[in-house]
Parts: sequence; structure tokens; C-alpha cells
Amino acid sequence: MPCQSSEELKELVEEAKKHTPNGRVASYIPALGKANPNDLSIAIYYPDGRCISAGNVEQEITLQSISKVISLALALKDRGPDCVFKRVGMEPTGDPFNSIAKLETMAPAKPLNPMINAGALVVTHMIKGDSVEERFERLLSFIREMANDPSIGYSEEVARSEFETANLNRALCYFLKEHRVINENVEQLMDLYTKQCAIEMNCLALARIGLVIGMDGVDPQTGEQVLPKDIARICKTFMVTCGMYNASGEFAIKIGIPAKSGVSGGIMGAVPGRFGIGIFGPALDERGNSIAGIKLLEMLSNNYKLSMF
Repeated sequence: MPCQSSEELKELVEEAKKHTPNGRVASYIPALGKANPNDLSIAIYYPDGRCISAGNVEQEITLQSISKVISLALALKDRGPDCVFKRVGMEPTGDPFNSIAKLETMAPAKPLNPMINAGALVVTHMIKGDSVEERFERLLSFIREMANDPSIGYSEEVARSEFETANLNRALCYFLKEHRVINENVEQLMDLYTKQCAIEMNCLALARIGLVIGMDGVDPQTGEQVLPKDIARICKTFMVTCGMYNASGEFAIKIGIPAKSGVSGGIMGAVPGRFGIGIFGPALDERGNSIAGIKLLEMLSNNYKLSMF
């Protein structure tokens, strides 16, 4: 079923776009620095297959940190919660997503949650497979299944750009390896992780993945349990408590839906039992979230009483 353009959504997008001059694209990753800061688009995907949209929802964007939710789901399927949470905590943090500070003060050196970079690297480390290629293919297949889109791939340009500039993530890996939280070759893990972050799709596919998570892991079109219900619950909980970096508490109060952002300007929302949301707005606020995307979600939440709380 094609995505229908919505005049109401267009009006909200135009209103939210007024905030883009206050944001900046993620130029510290050279390939992401090419984005147009004025872009803003949204797709909303419903359980019956209907989709409404505004803006250029066909534009491909890389998942970046949104991929952390899906790699967590796969690692939980592969290893089970006991194994995963032995190495990664469940607590929110007020620190930036790429901070090493808490690792240095924790004993043992266990990342606080899977949504910060240190935790996400440990989670990606736990994806099963005999090679980077096999592990990445398993993750990609899982994403394609959730999005119902076999054409989803990744941007080699963005992956290469991130791999060449990921020195802070390398530092996190070496720290984690020193403390025996991970035990693989750091460059291999960085290869896998940067490819994971560079997986790209449009807002419609992003909204559909959000829908599956919001529907307790069930693909409403096929009725198939793509994701075990308990894993979907864990993912939604982390999206609420940690999904918007160190702005997650404010986001929960003002908007109140499970959501995950990425520094490409993407936001994936999973409104429990109702619909999935995919947003792209590359101008970021100081915490790394889409500045217009947040404003758009705030208006939607207020207008349609989306908050869980």
C-alpha cells in the first residue's frame, strides 16, 4: 500500500522546520556533514498497512544510533537477557553518548546501558557469527525482515567515513578489552559497528520497524512474531529511558513515547499498540537529536495524546 501524503502532517512539518536554523548537521562524520540542514520528513505506519507522510520520505538515511535498538534485539535473541546484561547495564546516564567517564569509575568496567556507544559496542560484539561478514549479514537480514524490505543495504561511503574517524570508539573498545568485557580484535569490531551504523533506509521503512516494536514484536501484516514479545518490551523500555541520549528524561516528560534517535537526524518512534514513526531532520541540537524532529514529535504527542504516561 503506497504512503499517502497528509496535509495535516505537512502543516506540522512546516511549523517544526522553523527550528532547523538552531541546529547543526553532524559534520564530525564527514559523509554526514553533506546533509541539507533544512530537510524534514515523516512517515507514520499503521497496523492495517496504511501509511501517511509529509516531506521527502523516499530519501535514504543511515541509521546511526537507531541501529543500537535492533542490534540489542538480535543480541538478546542470540544470547538471552542474562548473558547480555551481565556485560551491559540497564541504567540511564546523564553523560554524553560517547563518554568514557563512567567506565573509569565503575567496577567492573561495565557500560551503563546499550544505547550509549560503549554499551552498543559490547552488544554488537555479542552478535553471533564466524566473521564480520556473517554477523553483519545476519543483522541486515533481521532489519530487512522487520522493515519488510529486502532491498535495504548500507552506505559504503558513510561506513568508511566513520571507520576512518572513529578514534573515540576505538578508545572505548580498547578500554573494554583491557577489562575483558570484549575479547575480539578491535578493528574487526569497528568494521562491524561502523557498517551497522551505516545501514540505510527511508522513513517509511524506519516507521515500519517502529511499528513492529510497538506491536510487541508482531508484524501486523503477516501476524508473524518477528521479535519475541519480551525482547520487544526490553527494547521499548530502553527507548523510553535512554533512547534520546542525555535528553531522554525531558523527552519522556514532553513527548512520552518509546523513541530512538541517530546523529544522521533520524528518529524511530514506536507508539505502543498504535503505529510506528520514522522521521528525518539532519539539523541536530547540542545533545545530538534532530532539533526539528523533536519539535515535530512534541506537536504530534500534544495533538493526539500519544504519551504513555
